[in-house]
Amino acid sequence: MSNFQQSQQEGICLRYPENLGLHREISYENASAMLLRAVSMAQNVPFAWGFVDKPVEGQILLLFLPHQTPFPLDGIRFQDQEVKYTIPVGPNRELEVYEVKFGFIPGSSDTNAWRCRRRYRLVKGGNPQLVLVHYTQGPQTQIIPALMNQPVRSYPLRIPTEPSVYVVGEKMGQKVYPPGTGPMHGGPSAAPPMPPMPQPGMPMNFGQQQAMVGQQNNSMEMLERRREAERARARSGSTSGRPARPEDDDSSDETDQISTRTLALNRYRRNHDFMNEVFRHAGFGDKNIPPPPSPYSIFDRNEIDEKALKLQSEIEALKARDEVKKLAQSGLEPDPVRQVDISMESFSEGIAV
Repeated sequence: MSNFQQSQQEGICLRYPENLGLHREISYENASAMLLRAVSMAQNVPFAWGFVDKPVEGQILLLFLPHQTPFPLDGIRFQDQEVKYTIPVGPNRELEVYEVKFGFIPGSSDTNAWRCRRRYRLVKGGNPQLVLVHYTQGPQTQIIPALMNQPVRSYPLRIPTEPSVYVVGEKMGQKVYPPGTGPMHGGPSAAPPMPPMPQPGMPMNFGQQQAMVGQQNNSMEMLERRREAERARARSGSTSGRPARPEDDDSSDETDQISTRTLALNRYRRNHDFMNEVFRHAGFGDKNIPPPPSPYSIFDRNEIDEKALKLQSEIEALKARDEVKKLAQSGLEPDPVRQVDISMESFSEGIAV
């Protein structure tokens, strides 16, 4: 196993050495602005090798993660799957967000899984290898008892002795040794070998792609061997009468080491199950739904008939009156009987309009 793969399993990574403070909330616009400022900051300040371990609420970190590098272990176990979405934050800029909820620190004072982690990077309009990470408080849920005291990583953590490295700009790749150390003074010889760092927008060559694929395959083989060993111990425990050791939960940060194809296949199956539930209910739901009421049920038929008769009589009266006016204008004598009817009609109530 290479030094780089061993460092990845430990969770060591390149992070901005200065403290960025505590923030309760960060909007998408603020995250985008901070990532834009981080490009100029990283050109003047070398990133230091270190661990992300049990961050407090509100903490912000700036990490350098090359393309397809899994997110390092941070000492928090999450009981939910990480979701990814992309949103536009300006002209020719897209912000990629990874969010995972229901996290807790095993063996700590956490009584509920309430920790939330969001990480941002600009996939367009910035440097996608600079990742802003924010830990905050999210919705709460109960902690699974089997995971209460299962640590995410091995302790104690070693003290990093690798030199700092410039990650962007003209000095990219240059190492900065502490005074009195370095190759010329017998100090640490080098940092863990970093994978090739392509410039934003520059495609990787075939050798880089092969190295990434080989690294993912090695991680998959290690996880598979570990799961097989856990299953074998569980079977031996069940046959010997001793309680089986609970298997580690692989739904947390270990999923970052699985290949992209496996993650995509699992996500496809999960989304397919969700959509199957929706269409199954739509196609084969409740077939005994009573018919909807008639739209005329709010009206009274007798009342409508009475109003219709009244309107009809008023229309006949208006027609008769109009006929009398026409006869008077033409100089003809109206019908005496009809005239009497019309004159009597004039003493009746006014016509409702």
